[in-house]
Amino acid sequence: MNQILILCDDLIFTSKITATARAHALAATAARTPTALLSKVDGTTGCVLIDLHNPELKIVELVTELRIKAPTALLYGFGSHVDVETLKVARAAGLDRVMPRSQFVSLLEAELATWAKGVSVTS
Repeated sequence: MNQILILCDDLIFTSKITATARAHALAATAARTPTALLSKVDGTTGCVLIDLHNPELKIVELVTELRIKAPTALLYGFGSHVDVETLKVARAAGLDRVMPRSQFVSLLEAELATWAKGVSVTS
């Protein structure tokens, strides 16, 4: 099974994602900074989940590096639904999917295993 990488500095939210992964017998690794995330990317990376409100995030640079290190991995971003500009910038940066945090949470349980395989599911 492909690993899931998570960029999120919110420990409670990270715990929710990793607990969901464990419930599906998936490998999930969290990083609090983009630099730490990039150090964990390898050939088994199937999906990268990116909190768009990470204080150190430079989304264009991160997407560029991720596409080099894990060209087949799905790159999903999530953020506040009221921060329309950040969501727009993330889409333009080339993420495979950008969604409000509420949508991300509602899809997490049902779709995480599919995301880990590098398969996009559109709901």
